[in-house]
Amino acid sequence: MKVCIVGASGKLGQYMVGHCLERGWEVVGVCRSESVSKLDAFAGRIAILPGRTDDASVIARAVAGCDAVLTVLVPMGAHDYASGTARAILEHAAPAARLIFSCGWHITRDGKDTYSWLFLAVVAFAGWLARLFRYVDLADQVRAAELVFASERAWTVVRGSSLEEGPSQGLPVWAEHVGDPVIARNRARRTDFALFMVEAIGDESLIQQAPAISAAA
Repeated sequence: MKVCIVGASGKLGQYMVGHCLERGWEVVGVCRSESVSKLDAFAGRIAILPGRTDDASVIARAVAGCDAVLTVLVPMGAHDYASGTARAILEHAAPAARLIFSCGWHITRDGKDTYSWLFLAVVAFAGWLARLFRYVDLADQVRAAELVFASERAWTVVRGSSLEEGPSQGLPVWAEHVGDPVIARNRARRTDFALFMVEAIGDESLIQQAPAISAAA
């Protein structure tokens, strides 16, 4: 199994690298040039392609020959970074590749998710503040997800809300919609979020699904 991890230098990306290596898989990591040093712990064990993840030429080289692509959809800046990343992967990954994307609970596929007023208020305020200072455009992650949802590829969009560090608590449970009592705990360890994404590669029931995940209650 050859896997490309786009956004490999981030916390979630590093956990995904570790889970893939534990399975004996070949890993290609993509991250910005200034973040390559964050992958020093994996030196000699993975191939690293430095560059912006929304650079189609970088992505084309990274995903060549890969059976799966795991992507951390990061809305960075105000220049469609997340949607550019999604578009490059959808265009250049092998036709049969499994494509697994990560995003937040604020992403909804069919409008049937149920959110608390506090969650919606926090997302709205954070989004406004981030746009004001041109730090990040949260709506870009929405646009990225919509590109994926419209695709006929074998994709999965994994949605998580409150992530925390700590030892594994096991594979998270999931529901089709936010608000389902199954995921009422609304919390997961970051390593387990990464584990869910890696396990999704071989789970055909998750193809073209947007599971919202949480640690079991």
